[in-house]
Amino acid sequence: YPMATVTQVRKVARDCSLVFNALGDPNRQDILIMLETEGPLNVLQITENLNLARPTVSHHLKILMSAGLLKSTKKSRETYYESEWTEASKNLKKFMKLLWDC
Repeated sequence: YPMATVTQVRKVARDCSLVFNALGDPNRQDILIMLETEGPLNVLQITENLNLARPTVSHHLKILMSAGLLKSTKKSRETYYESEWTEASKNLKKFMKLLWDC
């Protein structure tokens, strides 16, 4: 296997930056843990469990969605969120492998 270059590692790291940012906040970590352990939840359920304001929860959900760590499903008038690790874990594994190969 050829050695990874610093440029390759930097590119993949930049691809992971939204995930790093999303995981850097304790409230977002708590939301992900809650969704992973309790299944799909709507904003109200998350708000009640974390004792955060609804706009704050919505803000955190938006960041987690943009990082590709959540998926949402519309049921009637409610949107339910659940954790989604597939793409993020692929990128993070690629980053770690390239870093290891430097």
